[in-house]
Amino acid sequence: MERVRSLQRLLARSFAGKLMAVKRVSENRGKRTAGVDNELLDTPAKKWRQAKKLNLADYKPQPLKRTYIPKKNGKKRPLGIPVMQDRA
Repeated sequence: MERVRSLQRLLARSFAGKLMAVKRVSENRGKRTAGVDNELLDTPAKKWRQAKKLNLADYKPQPLKRTYIPKKNGKKRPLGIPVMQDRA
């Protein structure tokens, strides 16, 4: 248990881990879905800036973008879409 925690901490604080997090967020199926800030990570420069901004001490998460998607019975269910920085 202690070893897992130390490895998680090492991964979360390493710059390579931050780059991998940004890569996974910007190259998955939801990469074209923007949050409330309407920002996408579509250029290498934006991805680099995002990786450098991860894990800042004064960061507060932004609210979710709320959209409603239809269900099979005709009703709709809410879906919360976070901004790219919160996803990473």
